[in-house]
Amino acid sequence: MQIVSKLRERRYQAILGAIIMAVIILAVKPEVLLEGIQRSSLYAVIALPMALILGIVGIINLAHGDFMMLGSYMAYWFAVKSGLDPLLAMIPAMLAFFLIGILTFYALIKPVLGSQELNQLLLTFGLGLVLEEAANLSFTSAPLKLSVPYVSASLTIGDLTFGTFEFVYVLAAMLVFYIISLFLKKTRIGRAARAVGQNPKGAKLVGIDVNKTYLIIFSLSIAIIGTIGVLFAMRHSVFPVMGAPYTMKSFCLIAMAGIGNITGILWYSALLGVSESIITAIPGAAGWADLVFFALIVGAILIRSYQQRVK
Repeated sequence: MQIVSKLRERRYQAILGAIIMAVIILAVKPEVLLEGIQRSSLYAVIALPMALILGIVGIINLAHGDFMMLGSYMAYWFAVKSGLDPLLAMIPAMLAFFLIGILTFYALIKPVLGSQELNQLLLTFGLGLVLEEAANLSFTSAPLKLSVPYVSASLTIGDLTFGTFEFVYVLAAMLVFYIISLFLKKTRIGRAARAVGQNPKGAKLVGIDVNKTYLIIFSLSIAIIGTIGVLFAMRHSVFPVMGAPYTMKSFCLIAMAGIGNITGILWYSALLGVSESIITAIPGAAGWADLVFFALIVGAILIRSYQQRVK
């Protein structure tokens, strides 16, 4: 018990240290902190639906970022064909990707639910490759960019000038986090999903339809990530393999936070985003950002392993 209390004390000290560091960065180089917050929010909003699938359905979806890529292409197609603001594509994208999630679940996910984890990984990895190749054949590998004037808007406060559109990711991350939290805690389906995630056999014994729960959670997660693809396309270039790095980072963030810990994903996304922003702000050090990312992963996993041993 004494060791556990010391670990908790160190955790609180680490959080306090992070807050103090953020205040220092804000005072010395505020644009780095703002960029880090924007970047970390993007990481979090992409990782949260993946965490929902892994925590409840129990499958690592290696095609996660590729569904976001499809959402980005849908936003581009909508804007080009209709001439309307791509933000209007968010509602049809959510509905379309919920249906895509249903079809994917029945065609690919449900048959492998009881199989070995390696089979599930290979299946979703292969699905990601198929989606990338389909996008390549349909749109070519050339990057596409939406022309949306207001995404380049900026705000100047004193000597500080920063982009404002990226704060949409902050809003989206908080919105998705609270929607998932309320859904899991306050709705009947959400409570059933939590029970299924903790003990599928026990949930089935008390009358919960486990397969239906898996279907809803998987389809909802695909709907969320497809909708996020619309926001992504408004600020970033769209190309077939753009989602792969975000799949890897999402998986690593879940590994750092722990399965089922969606609050931890927000904390570790903030740590990753601000750390990357600090590194890229150093002249000539931008290439080290990925190394810092993997160093943080290794450190977090080692610390958690140590905590589990002492408990």
